[in-house]
Amino acid sequence: MGTRIITIDGPAGAGKTTVSKLLSQKLGCVYVDTGALYRGVALEIQRQDIDWENDEVLDVFLKDLDLNFVRQKDRLILTSSGKDITKFIRTPEISMLASSSSAKPQIRAALLDIQRNIAKTKDTVFEGRDMGTVVFPDAAVKFFLFADLSVRAKRRFDEMPGETKDISSVQKQMKIRDDNDSQRKSAPLKPAGDAIEIDASFLTVEQVVGKMLGFIEEA
Repeated sequence: MGTRIITIDGPAGAGKTTVSKLLSQKLGCVYVDTGALYRGVALEIQRQDIDWENDEVLDVFLKDLDLNFVRQKDRLILTSSGKDITKFIRTPEISMLASSSSAKPQIRAALLDIQRNIAKTKDTVFEGRDMGTVVFPDAAVKFFLFADLSVRAKRRFDEMPGETKDISSVQKQMKIRDDNDSQRKSAPLKPAGDAIEIDASFLTVEQVVGKMLGFIEEA
């Protein structure tokens, strides 16, 4: 019997990370934030000053890229060439660069093997934007988690440190990212045809996970 794969796709700020972590705990399986991989690529593009829109330059860069998930106690950390980069990939700048660069087919292809290798040996909850549509089209259960833009922007605003943050700017950036993710030609953000769609605008994390567990039990 093969491993069980559950995918959770959706736009930024919908609560995918928190929900995915709790769901994986309830199910006793591994949680993988695939968005971290794209952020890792973006971080290395920034650090190495890569012209990622030049296909030849990008191909050489990706050939030498060494991203991996490593288990550290009760969590997975993201490493680049063996060094932990987890704490450097959550800035707004890296988020926007990840959204733009992830549209490149070469980048998506380069990260497919990492994601699928993890799924070969363990029951896993995969969080991302094209998990159910492209990476794991045969997943046991697929979810698409979404919420109103204003709700998502408020959540992201509340998570951000500092006193100079501006919620209108957060919402504007989130709208740009939504458009980038849903309109790109390669693996656009959209629900899989057989995905279970959940509107998390006015639900708690526990309520969302409860709904998911109900669907999983029925599958």
